[in-house]
Amino acid sequence: MRSQTREYRTGGDEVVLDITSDCERFVEGDGLLHVFVPHATAGIAIIETGAGSDEDLLAALRDLLPADERWQHAHGSRGHGRSHVMPAIIPPYASVPVLDGRLALGTWQSICLVDLNVDNAVRTVRLSQLEG
Repeated sequence: MRSQTREYRTGGDEVVLDITSDCERFVEGDGLLHVFVPHATAGIAIIETGAGSDEDLLAALRDLLPADERWQHAHGSRGHGRSHVMPAIIPPYASVPVLDGRLALGTWQSICLVDLNVDNAVRTVRLSQLEG
């Protein structure tokens, strides 16, 4: 298995960050790419980007997980506890088949880092390829 980490600056805003191109550069041959974010407040989603779906996802998460005072986990910025609940909805991992050195994604699918936590500006993502 090959594995490496990459860092992404997500800044102080909620973000859906397309990391597909980094994943494409990492893979080779045949196998399975596993993408994992080792943070309690971030996730990995496979969605369409660039046509509004990324903003729609953030809007849906704001509706499902409001940034208010309801959360038991209450340190950090307002509504920080929702960031700890989000990985139950957007998991911290995704796996994608790799065929002939290419990700076997659908036409409009992208691999995205989802981060609602405005308190942490840098995220690490681990890319691992199990070769087949």
